[in-house]
Amino acid sequence: MVVPLLIAAVVGYLLGALPFGYLVARAKGVNIFEVGSKNPGATNVRRVLGNGPGNVVLFLDAAKGALAVALFPLIHLVGPQYCPFDADGLLILELVGLVASVLGHSFSCFTGFRGGKGVATGAGGFAVLFPVGALIAFGVFITCLALSRFISLSSILSSITLPIAAYFLDRSPLLVGVSVVIALFVILRHRANIGRLLGGTENKIGQKKPASPPPAP
Repeated sequence: MVVPLLIAAVVGYLLGALPFGYLVARAKGVNIFEVGSKNPGATNVRRVLGNGPGNVVLFLDAAKGALAVALFPLIHLVGPQYCPFDADGLLILELVGLVASVLGHSFSCFTGFRGGKGVATGAGGFAVLFPVGALIAFGVFITCLALSRFISLSSILSSITLPIAAYFLDRSPLLVGVSVVIALFVILRHRANIGRLLGGTENKIGQKKPASPPPAP
């Protein structure tokens, strides 16, 4: 099973590394690494370029995580002889693809190992792997966003929700463990946001930047 694991890791990483945020912004004449928070994730793209490009990036980032997870089950469905694994074996390949895609998104080889925070890509993967948990986490995200208007806080809390849901819904210990690791990774990637949240300087969704002072006479 070593070769399939390596394939899942490499393909998952390369899918995750596709820099859609950078490419969509570049198509608009913007280097996303030089504006806003300098992050190529959907949130920064939306903040800089508007809802349309931001939603496109959100969808594409989620889709690459979903494909990284669904790749081997799809191969098994089309031709079981090409992917002769039982349910446990497929789960391991799916989890490897998920982790690799999140790492690829966050440390893309196509952009000098810079990238986003892995939330959308991880969410896409979990939507395929653990749809009930993903739906619960999405509910937490929407509720937190409606109450606080902080995307960063909503992302952190929804990522924490996944392993809790996996545990109480009696999912595989391996799935629970991987969801814990990804939640910790998301929290680590948001450490600057956490500092701003604690300091009261984090941007809220829809918040307008303060007007620049008039030039000195």
